[in-house]
Amino acid sequence: MHEFRVWAPLPRGVELVLGERRIPMTSADGGWWECAVDEAGAGTDYAFSLDGGPPRPDPRSAFQPHGIHAVSRVVDHAAFGWHDTGWRGVPLPGSGLYECHVGTFSAEGTFDGAIGHLGHLAELGIDAIELLPVAEFSGDRGWGYDGVDLFAPHHAYGGPDGLKRLIDAAHAHGLGVVMDVVYNHLGPAGNYLPEFGPYFSRRHQTNWGDAVNFDGPGSDEVRRFVIDNALAWLRDYHCDGLRLDAVHAIADQSATHILEQLAVEVDALAAHLRRPLFLIGESDLNDPRFVRSLEGGGYSLDAAWADEWHHALHATLTGDVSGYYEDFGPLPLLAKALRQAWVYDGIYSPHRQRIHGRPPDGLAGSQFVVFTQNHDQVGNRVAGERSSSLMNDGRLRVAAALLLTSPFAPMLFQGEEWGATTPFQYFTGHTDAELGRKVSEGRRREFADFGWDPGDVPDPQDPATFGRSKLDWTEPTKERQGGLLAWYRRLIALRRRLATLADPRLDRVETEYDQEAGWLVVRRGPVVVAINLGTGTWTFPVSPAAALLEASDPRVGLSGQGVVLPPDTVAILTEARVS
Repeated sequence: MHEFRVWAPLPRGVELVLGERRIPMTSADGGWWECAVDEAGAGTDYAFSLDGGPPRPDPRSAFQPHGIHAVSRVVDHAAFGWHDTGWRGVPLPGSGLYECHVGTFSAEGTFDGAIGHLGHLAELGIDAIELLPVAEFSGDRGWGYDGVDLFAPHHAYGGPDGLKRLIDAAHAHGLGVVMDVVYNHLGPAGNYLPEFGPYFSRRHQTNWGDAVNFDGPGSDEVRRFVIDNALAWLRDYHCDGLRLDAVHAIADQSATHILEQLAVEVDALAAHLRRPLFLIGESDLNDPRFVRSLEGGGYSLDAAWADEWHHALHATLTGDVSGYYEDFGPLPLLAKALRQAWVYDGIYSPHRQRIHGRPPDGLAGSQFVVFTQNHDQVGNRVAGERSSSLMNDGRLRVAAALLLTSPFAPMLFQGEEWGATTPFQYFTGHTDAELGRKVSEGRRREFADFGWDPGDVPDPQDPATFGRSKLDWTEPTKERQGGLLAWYRRLIALRRRLATLADPRLDRVETEYDQEAGWLVVRRGPVVVAINLGTGTWTFPVSPAAALLEASDPRVGLSGQGVVLPPDTVAILTEARVS
């Protein structure tokens, strides 16, 4: 027997659809409908009909085996044979993350395909993988940020059992798993939630239209829907953390913000499971409220996704000051980012033409996730160019050194560690031809506004755009890419070995720089990171007791005057004993 339940306060009647059968459901309190069916259970396909209308997927569907418009399937989460009973989790402080997109991470483009590369990540020294959203979305390819069945792992990736196999295998390799989730909007295709209840409200507007209803009439069940979804990834799929997409676009004027409620309930689940669980919030507001404790008036998320660290690094190393990068570029701004992640902390932003942000006073480095690349910063370039196409090899090594010696939580983007030459472009696979056409045209208009030739914009709907974005796993065996990979491995090993590099205390980070000469120095206790971005060789004076820990180029070395650094090189050294 299986009991079917659905929250649908809007229709006057709801029927359970089992094949050709339609079974009237009984109205229950609070807008819920329910019925029990003796012969139903795991594997049963079903749908709901509202007021005699066409079958609709369950808003809480655990599996959509045939896509967003088709029937849902009952899943028994207790039936999966987990092997990770000894897994005690991974804390975010001190950990290194690795962002990957399931569809392009392996040749197969599936959860099972990704399992074959977990050994590479474990050998690299990664602590946790962060999956781009996998909730069921339109078509068989896409970034995942237009999901509509939030409880259902995408069918083309391998569905619920495929995801469980991946996470089980990741834990066996000592790797945690972070799930990227989207609670600020749903996709344009297959979003049937408004037919069931007041999931959206016109009281607030976002870039995607009506906002998710977190604070209006009927919002109690909408809040429960989102929080239950978050808990399901952590409980039913054994995920170790969640990355919350664009939390600045979540509109909630309740006395208890939805993010605060989520953080409290995740903490309660962590106590029950006896393993750490964490929440990372993406926001461009530079507002410490998202990560401050509840006692400090915040929402108590564990970390903030810090795009400005990337922007400062990218603009300095590439010279690109177009678009929002016009707020960055000079070494003083990069030095500031290296000290506190956020550059705009209550100062005037020329790009925004207003004061932006607040100081991150009292926050620790481990409360910021930083990166030299990510899906947005690569994929939202006109051709999806990675840093390997925008920087020379020396500067790629400089970027890696600054990332992996920082006091923040570092994150790599898939293939970054070997300087992947494959792009990561924006791709979709909408089955609705009209929607696909609108997406393609909208993409061209968006880039035209930035001064790029619309003819250079890859068509998101073209399967070749997706194909170009798949990683080439033969590249790490090549000489150039293999050398960069070895550098990343040494840096991660150094970070793990030296407690100083994992220290999250920002008051222990000092910087020096010379804009004209092009050198930058970061001091973290006894560890010094010296970088030469100038056009000539620079000698950084050090004491006779100094020892070179790592260098990005064999030409870097100690002399009687100090550390000699040719252009676009970095040296990591110590002037005292370190642990």
